[in-house]
Amino acid sequence: MTSDDALAFERHLDATAPAVADIARALRLTVLEAFPDAVETFDPADGLLAIGTGRSMRDFSFAIIPHKAHVNLQLADGVDLPNADGRIEGTGKRVRHVKARSVEDARSPWMRAAIAAQLAFRAG
Repeated sequence: MTSDDALAFERHLDATAPAVADIARALRLTVLEAFPDAVETFDPADGLLAIGTGRSMRDFSFAIIPHKAHVNLQLADGVDLPNADGRIEGTGKRVRHVKARSVEDARSPWMRAAIAAQLAFRAG
C-alpha cells in the first residue's frame, strides 16, 4: 500500500466505531498474510480498501468495507467460489462477500479459507 492509501484508510477507520476499526485492521492483516505482494488502494468515495495485483478494477481480488457493526470482505469472484458452509453471501453478478463481526472472525479458519479460495481462483 502506498503511504497515502495507508494513511487515508487509517483516517477512515479512526472515524468508525473502535470495534469495527479493529475488525477491519485484523481482516486487512489476514488478507495480507495470504497475499503479501498485494497492491492496496483506498477508495474514499466508497470508504473501502481494495486489494489486488494492481490498481485497476479488474486487478482487485478483495475489498474491505467497514459497516456500522461489522466489516465485509468482498470476494471479486465469489460467485465461483466453494461455499459449503454458506458464509459467502450476496446476489451480485460476480462479487460476493463474507461478514466479519469480530476480530476472531477476521482471523478465523473459515475466513482464511475464503481468502485462499479467492486467491486460488485468480491463480487459475
